[in-house]
Amino acid sequence: MTEAVREIPLSRPWIDEREEELVLEVLRSGRLSLGPWIERFEEALADRVGAPYAAAVSSGTAGLHMLCHIAGIGPGDEVITSPLSFVASANCFILERATPVFADVDPATLNMDPSAVEAAITERTRAIVAVDMFGYPCELDELRAIAERHGLVLIQDSAEALGAEYKGRPIGAHGPSAVFGFYPNKQMTTGEGGVVVTHSEDVWRQVVSLRNQGRSYGEGGGWFHHVRVGFNYRWTDVQAAIGIAQLEKLDRILELRAAAATRYDELLEMGGVEGPPPDDAVHRRSWFVYVVKLDPDVDRDSVMAALRREGVQTAEYVPCIHLQPYMRERYGFREGLCPVAEDVASRTLALPFFTQIEAADQERVVEVLRAAVGE
Repeated sequence: MTEAVREIPLSRPWIDEREEELVLEVLRSGRLSLGPWIERFEEALADRVGAPYAAAVSSGTAGLHMLCHIAGIGPGDEVITSPLSFVASANCFILERATPVFADVDPATLNMDPSAVEAAITERTRAIVAVDMFGYPCELDELRAIAERHGLVLIQDSAEALGAEYKGRPIGAHGPSAVFGFYPNKQMTTGEGGVVVTHSEDVWRQVVSLRNQGRSYGEGGGWFHHVRVGFNYRWTDVQAAIGIAQLEKLDRILELRAAAATRYDELLEMGGVEGPPPDDAVHRRSWFVYVVKLDPDVDRDSVMAALRREGVQTAEYVPCIHLQPYMRERYGFREGLCPVAEDVASRTLALPFFTQIEAADQERVVEVLRAAVGE
């Protein structure tokens, strides 16, 4: 990479004066945690996704973990999830000492294939953790029908899908409890953090208690009255202030990201590279990342090295969970368990993608990619 080439980052949050203004207001209030800003954020987020209850937590992983804990998942139980996701989709129930079972994905949507989920069910299966991969909604109705038919808990890992819609309604509005994440590469960010949205008042009350060491809320007792074993999965009012500012411009964020994705779609008409699947009448994606799939005869490592030499950041998106070192060592998982996911994981990479990416930078990315694939 020469000094004249400006580096194009893989992701970047959109933070401006509004976030600064609200954060300063919190700092000057002297109330930095367990204060009113968190409730303001929760009410706004719940309204945005069409869920009656929301509880902000320290991370999306924390939210998923608490939902597994509330569901009573434990030793001897199996939980089915996607092999093509971030490791949190499995860690959330492994923390409760349940056993992971992986159902292969659809090669187009990259979400779990419902028929593979049904085939993976055993007498020990207790739950399904469904993933809206890269912001593309999973086959929610089919998975919910499977869960109801077999008496299973369905938890929706929507960490990458804030703003997505399934059958014309926002993810979060359909009934199953869901979790969104706010890491800086997400559609909106609070630095770190996540939120549980649910249609169950009981689940919501338990999450609110569990996130703060099992403290009693509305169950009698005083400030130091704890009615269950809980966690420190609290959020801060500083994060809530950032979140409120981000929610105020979420529609614009989604609009700009969709426009950036469309530009990539138009620029990437080349051999050797396949872009993400388009939306359809059922699925409306919320653009989290822009991931392309290389043809089998294209050397991904060489392509990624060529991109980086020219200042274009990239990353594998994503390695299969079941082939991570700790999964191999603990459960004995090996190649061949989920062939579709393994093939996808070996050929995909993420291009620079964020809310305010410039068209000229996207053109530069594709120019470098075209040359690298040609080589």
